[in-house]
Amino acid sequence: MTVFIFLASLVGAMALGIPIAYALLASGVALMWHLDLFDAQILAQNFINGADSFPLLAVPFFMLAGEIMNVGGLSQRIVNFALALVGHVKGGLGYVVVLAGCLLSALSGSAVADAAALTALLLPMMIKAGHKKEVSGGLIAAAGVIGPIIPPSIGFVIFGVTANVSISKLFIAGIVPGILIGAGLALTWWWLGRKETLVLPPRKSRAEIWAAARESVWALMLPVFILVGLRMGVFTPTEAAVVAAVYALFVGNVIYRELPLRALFHIFVTAARTTAVVMFLVAAAMVSAWLITVADLPQQVVELLRPLLGNQTLLMIAIMVLVMVVGTAMDMTPTILIMTPVLMPLIKAAGIDPIYFGVLFIINNSIGLVTPPVGTILNVVAGVGRMKMDEVTRGVMPFMATQFAVMFLLVLFPQLVLAPLRWFY
Repeated sequence: MTVFIFLASLVGAMALGIPIAYALLASGVALMWHLDLFDAQILAQNFINGADSFPLLAVPFFMLAGEIMNVGGLSQRIVNFALALVGHVKGGLGYVVVLAGCLLSALSGSAVADAAALTALLLPMMIKAGHKKEVSGGLIAAAGVIGPIIPPSIGFVIFGVTANVSISKLFIAGIVPGILIGAGLALTWWWLGRKETLVLPPRKSRAEIWAAARESVWALMLPVFILVGLRMGVFTPTEAAVVAAVYALFVGNVIYRELPLRALFHIFVTAARTTAVVMFLVAAAMVSAWLITVADLPQQVVELLRPLLGNQTLLMIAIMVLVMVVGTAMDMTPTILIMTPVLMPLIKAAGIDPIYFGVLFIINNSIGLVTPPVGTILNVVAGVGRMKMDEVTRGVMPFMATQFAVMFLLVLFPQLVLAPLRWFY
């Protein structure tokens, strides 16, 4: 009955068009009434405590870093470097999207920021070269999914705080899966475009490639600084976000000189608005998370799935299918905040490595960003690229299928996720 009340109040509020953060608060109040625990002071206290977290400070700073990179020229130079490397081969612009998506994800950690930048910079070029608009938009949307997987990642920060696991280890464990998803997208792009007749850009000379590399070296050094700093213990993931923002500000303003000081106000406001949405969700979810714990819902879920506890692979497949279904109707952040407190006791009871689960969980939620009908990235690509939503949806389908295939491959071979941890720790 408790599970029914929680789900009915949450889904019912969302069906009425209530924003997800308020729907979470409504479901929390409904649970309070059901458990005869209603107290406005407890509600307010849990709401405030939800956002009062030092690790969550990484979220606004990574958001700020992403905005600065797009305005300050770092994103443009990453794309130019990728163009110089592979832009001249058949379908090269698609490979540029994948390569630039991997590199940009190592800078900002935001799927929406990466997708917006790639759409604005590369979609017109792909259409001009002769690629189908819907397939090009679909590839760009799918490449945006890599953002929350390759470190640094805002999704890993939120999951790490919610599940109380090491954010640094999540960052490291996300590297190989992110690269595998990028390789899968490149292979799918090759298969779809093998019969296209295209206008290829001229091959860049070695001097031009070297010039593009020199221009982008300042941007490319940022993920190196972050990974080395985390590995050497120089700073925490939260402090790494501050380093990323300050570094991007310095490079954009002093090195590239494309970030005028008058643009900073707009950048700060944009980053603050995006952060406010995320942090309000986090705070609202803490109310529901506390009541989920009080109502002992995790234990009920454990009992429900107890027959699968003896087989970790089957249990992970069942959980991944569940998250896939939820991802079609709910955005990434609320899914993490709602499902993590419920699933983590089950994961621990089954003896599954929480870092391994966290990476697979975030991958699944990231793919949900391109899963219709709610896919946030689909809306971003459609808006920036001036495309119809159904065009982007049709174009992303084969790439989304590839991403799910890679995800289930990782379910079957967990060492692909866990091996890098042995190299770093």
